[in-house]
Amino acid sequence: MQKLTKTLTQIEDIFLSSLSLAEAVQSRLDNLTKPQASLGRLEELAKQVVMITGNMSPCLGKKVIFTMAGDHGVCEEGVSLFPTDVTPQMVYNFIRGGAGINVLANHVGAKVIVVDMGVAIDLEPQPGLVIKKVGYGTKNISRCPAMSREEAILCIERGIEAFEQEFETNGVDICGCGDMGIGNTTPSAAIVAAITGRAVEDITGRGTGIGDTAWLKKVAVIKKALAVNQPDSTDGIDVLSKVGGFEIGGLCGIILASAANKKPVVIDGFISTAAALIAYLLKPAAVKYMIAGHASVERGQQAALKMMGLEPILDLQMRLGEGTGAALAMGIVEAGVKILTQMATFAEAGVSEAN
Repeated sequence: MQKLTKTLTQIEDIFLSSLSLAEAVQSRLDNLTKPQASLGRLEELAKQVVMITGNMSPCLGKKVIFTMAGDHGVCEEGVSLFPTDVTPQMVYNFIRGGAGINVLANHVGAKVIVVDMGVAIDLEPQPGLVIKKVGYGTKNISRCPAMSREEAILCIERGIEAFEQEFETNGVDICGCGDMGIGNTTPSAAIVAAITGRAVEDITGRGTGIGDTAWLKKVAVIKKALAVNQPDSTDGIDVLSKVGGFEIGGLCGIILASAANKKPVVIDGFISTAAALIAYLLKPAAVKYMIAGHASVERGQQAALKMMGLEPILDLQMRLGEGTGAALAMGIVEAGVKILTQMATFAEAGVSEAN
């Protein structure tokens, strides 16, 4: 608990602590060779990165995607099209560079770090794999809590450790959240329903592509999980322990550590957004460091983003996870920063300003 407490105390409300910096970056954006605010969201993102880093000329050269893996006991209820064997198989695919996240991370120049938070088997240690295993998959949330409160704290702290190790060894300028865990849209929906109070039917999606009958079963399983466990909507650790997942807790740790170290963190899809919601409950100021990468097809993500006041950059009808949407959005965030740092002002370019 000590590591988590320390991390939470390090997170500042950036827009309260740096009003003069906000004025300075806005002034430069307004004086670039363009009509004011004509580059829209790119300008907003550039300003947010400046405020996060405290640097008027930030560089986002060191991009890192943390893809965290874990299994889920609730798969016993038939909530996914795929068997749990796919989780470790995909982890090895990530390490070999053959997955969607590898392609898109390479496209934007990001490094992928794969973290075993709770895969149900022991994975073979090898380069590219970080072992932070808290357990061999969670328990079945429709029957009992996913994990103990101590395990929930531990998986958040191990996520913090994963970020800090990379930050201290190689540096991180901007990071993204990704996930792998068969069945993990079910705990994510349970988390969002528990915290937002929205009806389970309204926030439960199709996951890997289940049909109507399986969807109805999934809704029933989530309702049962909430009834059995009664998570406290005001306590992020309680929600995580009762209906969450090890990789979701790990992602929460990544988000908190990124904020504590004054680095922007790009949230991926539904699972990463559920993790972000827990981080938000633990430290509301952490949301200022978050950038919503894309709008997931999973309907529950919108409820979570709305609660946090986040608006996604992209809407490409994606629902893969892994960090794919976060990777693509990183390129947009970097473009906004380059507009700020590389575009000339009217004075620098000798261009007449508007009357």
